[in-house]
Amino acid sequence: MVKNKTYLNLVNTLRTLGKNHHFIKTTTVGDIYDVDLSKETIFPLLHINPVSVQTGYSQLTYNFQIFVCDLVSEKKDWEEENFVPNYSVTSKNLTNEIDVYNDTLQTCLDIVSIFRNSKWQAAQTTDINAPEYFTEGEFSFEPFTERFDNLLTGWVFQMNVVVHNDFSSCDTPMTSASITN
Repeated sequence: MVKNKTYLNLVNTLRTLGKNHHFIKTTTVGDIYDVDLSKETIFPLLHINPVSVQTGYSQLTYNFQIFVCDLVSEKKDWEEENFVPNYSVTSKNLTNEIDVYNDTLQTCLDIVSIFRNSKWQAAQTTDINAPEYFTEGEFSFEPFTERFDNLLTGWVFQMNVVVHNDFSSCDTPMTSASITN
């Protein structure tokens, strides 16, 4: 068990979450502009964009932008019965965009729930109240639609994850015990 959780520990935890979630097919990490938006990427996509790290007295707070998105399909053969009664059906709304927004938002809520509730983090112990990662504050989810070669739609949100860090200098890789002359 790692006492101080590192960036790599947290990113690997997020990757594992993406791998194990039934909705997510691909998980990527890095700048959002580096995501392969070609049709070769298998969607739905969880993208983790690191933003910053802040120190506290005995903790680190990792700040991420989390994107959950999927492709919108445009079908000429969508049936009107799939839409809300008394809803004006036009060629613009003959897509599954509402379904994609619904599914990707639910996945965002799943991610928040996993980090708020320790049951999913309790692999090293039987105590479900002993989480390794914590979230702070409320979350705001922003919808987006990008019109590239495909219609990529989903939600993005800021997630701050707090981890313990004792800032011990005992194991610092140094050649000397002192830095003063």
